[in-house]
Amino acid sequence: MMNWQDYIEVKPEVALGKPVFKDTRLTVEFVLERMGDGATAEDLIDNYVGLTPEHIRAATAYAAAVLRRDELVYST
Repeated sequence: MMNWQDYIEVKPEVALGKPVFKDTRLTVEFVLERMGDGATAEDLIDNYVGLTPEHIRAATAYAAAVLRRDELVYST
């Protein structure tokens, strides 16, 4: 199972405290919205430097966890 916590973090000073991929300013919300608009993982990886297939999987795993409401991202 994907451990999304390895790839996603929340820092109040980055992206207004929204979940972002570690060491980036790219929000999980942005990636999920683009995918909802029809972008493929390959499209996103090709267009956003540093984005990897693992980030895409982490974003979907995070979304599932939020919907289950049994896991949360905490600031570190």
